[in-house]
Amino acid sequence: MPDLFIDGTWRGALDERTREIRCPADGSLVGVVDEAGGKDTVEAIAAARRAFDEGPWPSTPAADRGDLLLRVADLLVRDKDALARAESLDTGKRLVESEYDIDDIANCFRYFGRAASAETGRVVDTGTASVDSRVVYEPVGVCALITPWNYPLLQTAWKVAPALAAGNTFVLKPSELTPHTAVHLMRLLEEAGLPAGAANLVLGAGPEAGAPLADHPDVDLVSFTGGLHTGRRLMAAAAGTVKKVALELGGKNPDIVFADADFETAVDLALTAVFLHSGQVCSAGARLLVQDSLHDRFVDELVRRAELIRLGGPFDEQAQTGPLVSAAHRAKVEAYVERGVAEGAVLRCGGRRPEGLDEGFYYLPTVLDECTGDMSVVQDESFGPVLTVERFHDEADAVRLANDTIYGLAGAVFTTDGAKAQRVAARLRLGTVWINDYHPYVPQAEWGGFKQSGTGRELGPAGLAEYREAKHIWRNTDPSPQGWFA
Repeated sequence: MPDLFIDGTWRGALDERTREIRCPADGSLVGVVDEAGGKDTVEAIAAARRAFDEGPWPSTPAADRGDLLLRVADLLVRDKDALARAESLDTGKRLVESEYDIDDIANCFRYFGRAASAETGRVVDTGTASVDSRVVYEPVGVCALITPWNYPLLQTAWKVAPALAAGNTFVLKPSELTPHTAVHLMRLLEEAGLPAGAANLVLGAGPEAGAPLADHPDVDLVSFTGGLHTGRRLMAAAAGTVKKVALELGGKNPDIVFADADFETAVDLALTAVFLHSGQVCSAGARLLVQDSLHDRFVDELVRRAELIRLGGPFDEQAQTGPLVSAAHRAKVEAYVERGVAEGAVLRCGGRRPEGLDEGFYYLPTVLDECTGDMSVVQDESFGPVLTVERFHDEADAVRLANDTIYGLAGAVFTTDGAKAQRVAARLRLGTVWINDYHPYVPQAEWGGFKQSGTGRELGPAGLAEYREAKHIWRNTDPSPQGWFA
């Protein structure tokens, strides 16, 4: 069955190109999908433009738009098993993680389904009795939604749900490596009753399928989650038409452990912070900052436990983490570790491929100790199962080290001193700060970064606001002449 969804019709690529999708865990063939080119994407943009300018979706009452999103949430729950399996086959991640993701995705649609009509505008007090002044919120228009391969459907939901809640139409371009759940979601939107043209899907690589999305004059907003360098190029391309841009560009996230932290909790969550999904998480706690007096004991125990982590494929119930997404990505991670050792970091564990898992793109959990802030291995994002360890002396030193990066997405503070935790959290230039925890989030709270971790926010009220424009309507209720030249 064709995989591109344009103007309410399923079709193949104009040039009939296709792409094989293989599971990163063992190289097995998952499927063959249609591969869009630039002409396909331009047609999808035109369909979204017509649907916004002439179709019913933007003027559909907000409550009805919300009801459709709630129906989609129910359909996601109905298809949870199939979606989780497809997500795991595309990404290689453990099935249990994908099952958690589908629950989160349904909750995201529920949140924005309820939020769709929560804020429709406000009355402005002008101090003049003859004036009715209101601010109303309207959809931005045609949205280009570009999503990554690490959490394919979750990141798609974070964009699709608020875009539709606000009344926009869109073109979705998921990662070419992990397309199957995006296809499934389009079928669910169709089943839920979304009008033709409101949702459009193009599959393929960024330089071909994605290129027209950033600079096309009929696109009003670009929302991208992915790497910093691609984000910079998209922002530059979008500048020509001065369209809205929302970027989530990853991070180099500090996990700060003070000497008075609960030891077991801090070790356990330091492992989870960096080795969940083999470190392929934008908020991964890849920088461990440990207070001097605790360093040796803490790192020794962390290394001991890291060496016990079992790797395996999606359906290995004993596995605790899985493979990297591709051979090319694993090669980048390997080069990153080699560079770190060359810079003077001490390899405490990992740093190589595991034995007995030759068919997939596996890499052992790796700890690099005795790192310093001037090392590129500390500053650059590996996006793999690699932890760098730095020492700090006191509270001020911890804050200085944590903020010494171009990124500002997320991080954590571990201490039993509540006042100290709040002081440090307040001084960290990060979009999310966990205290004595790592990784949890809820769709009600904003997600995004400071500095070069991106612009704008996803989730929460601000996530919905990204897809809205504020319009001021001033109505003079006194028909008598009032102008300067009356």
